[in-house]
Amino acid sequence: MTAPIADPQPMTLADLQTLIRQMYSSKDEARGVDGTFMWLMEEVGELAAALREGTKQEQALEFADVLAWLATIANVAGIDLQAAVQEKYGRGCPGCGQFVCVCDVSEKP
Repeated sequence: MTAPIADPQPMTLADLQTLIRQMYSSKDEARGVDGTFMWLMEEVGELAAALREGTKQEQALEFADVLAWLATIANVAGIDLQAAVQEKYGRGCPGCGQFVCVCDVSEKP
């Protein structure tokens, strides 16, 4: 096990995933992917409500929760989020290949 992140420096996606693993791995593994996915969906609902009616601070905290639960489910599934993001988006838009997307707005890149 790596040492906890003690210094409040900027956190990479890999740092977040490691932090979440250190704090919650035994609970997350016991819950499994399906149970963890349900918690992620609950947090997405809370984010939606905060975007409609919440303050910027409430919205920011809900974004953090969604990202943390996404890291949790990636941990349980054995996915390295940083590597996955790099593979999918590191060479530009997956649709058009550009770093400033030129896909038609009706397309989902």
